[in-house]
Amino acid sequence: MFKKGSKLYSIFMGVCPKCHEESMFKNKNPYILSQALDMHEKCSNCGTKYKIEPSFFYGSMYVSYAVGIAFAVAAFIISFFIFKAGINAVFISIVLTLIIFMPIILRVSRNIWINFFMSYDKKLAKK
Repeated sequence: MFKKGSKLYSIFMGVCPKCHEESMFKNKNPYILSQALDMHEKCSNCGTKYKIEPSFFYGSMYVSYAVGIAFAVAAFIISFFIFKAGINAVFISIVLTLIIFMPIILRVSRNIWINFFMSYDKKLAKK
């Protein structure tokens, strides 16, 4: 399921959607906020251009909304049903979850968005 060659591998590892060899982001650590969304122009292995058109990643904002909702629902379920927290504590846990995971949500959303438009090509991968 998370093997090289699958969309999930590309999305969660943040690698080139065509060859799965190089990270799309210049810095692998999403918590260096000044560089969280800095991407390479193209893949050094296969030459795939990441920004298909100007403002290409604006579409990932819609994906980030859905991913953020998924994180918020998970925080709600864990805090309300598992820890039996009150409504104020549940609200705080949701807000903290969204703040803490914001860089990851943004990167995963970009990875999902680009994987809508590109697919793995086994011929481009390193042997």
